[in-house]
Amino acid sequence: MPSIPYFEIHAFADPDLPFSGNPAGVCLMEAFPDDQVLKGIAASNNLSETAFLVPADAQSWHLRWFTPTVEVDLCGHATLAAGAVVLEYDLGAPGTARFDTRSGRLEVSRDGTGLAMDLPLIGFRPGERDSAIGSALGISADPRDVLSIDRIHGAGYQMWVMEDEGAVREARPDHGQLRQLDTNIILTAPGDRSDFVSRFFAPASGVDEDPVTGSAHCTLAPYWAERLGKSRLSARQIGPRPGMLEVETNGGRVTLYGHAPRYLEGRLWA
Repeated sequence: MPSIPYFEIHAFADPDLPFSGNPAGVCLMEAFPDDQVLKGIAASNNLSETAFLVPADAQSWHLRWFTPTVEVDLCGHATLAAGAVVLEYDLGAPGTARFDTRSGRLEVSRDGTGLAMDLPLIGFRPGERDSAIGSALGISADPRDVLSIDRIHGAGYQMWVMEDEGAVREARPDHGQLRQLDTNIILTAPGDRSDFVSRFFAPASGVDEDPVTGSAHCTLAPYWAERLGKSRLSARQIGPRPGMLEVETNGGRVTLYGHAPRYLEGRLWA
């Protein structure tokens, strides 16, 4: 196989905080190889997501996402990273990066010094509180709400809403236990310096804790918009590697605003 142009982009980085945001790999390819090759590259990169791009036409790309263990139906931060590469190198339509994906057509465009990304809204419904999940999350306080979310990364999904940021920040999850429960969890609360904060644990999909999760904000945005009575909100993900973004709901879509600086550029030989 010929060498592959490769980039690592730190999506949803805090411009004032070095080494923040969610690292995503971006591979530019002429055609998709066998899935085992894609899985091998993603596992070797060992990032929460690697995006693989193949030209669809002169103005758009086919886009697929892989964690180190599985292909997923939607990934926000790797889409933002892919958009940053396409826009920086003028590899698509002027001003807009267009991607055809398992989740339909997604677009990333310039927004001042940052980027704006259009994603589908992912709804929620009342869920059942499971004491085993609470134990696995390592939280002492009871959640205000427990919500079920449609599957995205091949495992069960829930969102636990806590009363304050401290409860989210102080969670000490047992990733092995969560993996056995086959459950991924969004943990969220009102923020001290933003409208809301969150953390995202996805050991059931090969990612113990994701730094800044675009797809999670497809559910966080409508929940907090409804609860706070605002359509555009500020958000921070506050795990060991933090990041920041803004979100806006618009009917059945969500727009995520953030920065995506390039960290490295090179070539892969796979």
